[in-house]
Amino acid sequence: MVYIGLAMRSLLLAASALSLLAQDLSKLSIEKVSGGFTFTEGPVWHRDNFLLFSDVPENKIWKLTSEGKFLFRENTNGANGNTLDEKGRLYTCETRGRRVIRTDLKTNAVEILADKFEGKRLNAPNDIAVRKDGHVYFTDPAFGAQSEGRELDFFGVYHIPLKGPIELVAKTAGRPNGIALSPNGRLLYVADSDERAIRVFDLANTGKAANGRVLIKGIDGPPDGIRVDEKGQLWVTCNNVAIYSPDGKFVNKIDFPETPRNIAFGDGDFSTIYVTAQKSVYRVRLDVKGSMQY
Repeated sequence: MVYIGLAMRSLLLAASALSLLAQDLSKLSIEKVSGGFTFTEGPVWHRDNFLLFSDVPENKIWKLTSEGKFLFRENTNGANGNTLDEKGRLYTCETRGRRVIRTDLKTNAVEILADKFEGKRLNAPNDIAVRKDGHVYFTDPAFGAQSEGRELDFFGVYHIPLKGPIELVAKTAGRPNGIALSPNGRLLYVADSDERAIRVFDLANTGKAANGRVLIKGIDGPPDGIRVDEKGQLWVTCNNVAIYSPDGKFVNKIDFPETPRNIAFGDGDFSTIYVTAQKSVYRVRLDVKGSMQY
């Protein structure tokens, strides 16, 4: 029975990789949908058919619709990563505010979810993911000037449970960056920009993380944002957008005119990737759908 299970798992992983390879990525249409920004980050697709993303140095969050781009929020305290939960609430990592906030988009009410750990201010929250049941995970590195005035002597990955104070998932030697969840919400993926690796953690029903280990090594450039498709494949922004199978095998890549920084699945069928890349936002239609875990 053990051998049958392992063989079946190998077949499923191989089929997953082949399904993506069936699409000729060299012939994809890469469309620049907006430009003229300073440093784009944190894309997330809203169910009401628009994309939100950050321009970090400019302290702005933009809204992109079929009619064009519109300023969604200014004075954002260096907003970087964004995501949504099942109720449509917006979660944002403020690198300059050194906190994680949640915004009710119906009332514009803002809550501070995390700004300290054990009484010390966070470094510079970077990217964030929310499981369908409401458990929140975020990374807290420090890049460049963000290192000034640090109160914590480590880089961290954190869990905000449904009740109680935030929990430390891991202290990392390298700086954690992008973060994402598997389609079933049982795995947490974290990019390590310094080690050019992706780590994975097992998640319990309680939201607690355990068994951290390296899943992918030797990524082409420092990995930044991550997303996962419905097949469990990882889409990693680095010097390109690199695609990996659920067991960490390289599958393919997509090159862009500018260096990709983050990524989100979007459009009504969730079969488009939106890529924030330096000064622009790009869009690519695919034959695979994104996972509905944010």
